[in-house]
Amino acid sequence: MSLLPEARMVLDASGTWKLFVLTGYEPRDWLAYSFNRAEPVPTVPERVAILAALGYAARGGAEWKWDATPAPRRRLFAKIAVRPVADRSAVTSSGGAV
Repeated sequence: MSLLPEARMVLDASGTWKLFVLTGYEPRDWLAYSFNRAEPVPTVPERVAILAALGYAARGGAEWKWDATPAPRRRLFAKIAVRPVADRSAVTSSGGAV
């Protein structure tokens, strides 16, 4: 099973939740959406809606899993295997739906 594409939701350097769709090894090519908040943690339905707007959906029965980066600077993140879908809504670079 291929590792990519994969969606990850992280608390970014600004302290707000951001969702990325990892499609390759170049971060500049990844799609991204900022939730513009730290609390509450974005819900699964919110994440699903944003993935759909970015043109992706969970891959065959995949579920969101929580993980963390290695010590010493551990950072919590959620991830899920995704697949592209045919119908994609436009999303601005700032993360707001058009």
